[in-house]
Amino acid sequence: MTDITPALSCSDKGTIITIEVAAGSKTSCFPSGYNDWRKAVGCRVRAPALEGRANKEVIAVIAETIGIEKTRVSIIAGGTMPVKKILIEGVTPDQVRSALALS
Repeated sequence: MTDITPALSCSDKGTIITIEVAAGSKTSCFPSGYNDWRKAVGCRVRAPALEGRANKEVIAVIAETIGIEKTRVSIIAGGTMPVKKILIEGVTPDQVRSALALS
């Protein structure tokens, strides 16, 4: 798998990951590639980018992939943009890297 280290940063609450969302996809998938230019991990969701539906699905897909509760995943930047910063509480960057390598 591609090295996603540039998309990860440490916070006092956990790990911040930069993602690039493609809303309205045929299937939901995380991770769905890596954009080296934007330093962002891809995330496809079926929900449209309308009334926060895609953001809710992004949180659910990431939580399921990492294996944690949805309440520990939050969007901290880019709520209305395709590139977002996601806080994953109580998880180290190494744990995120390991979880995404298994996906």
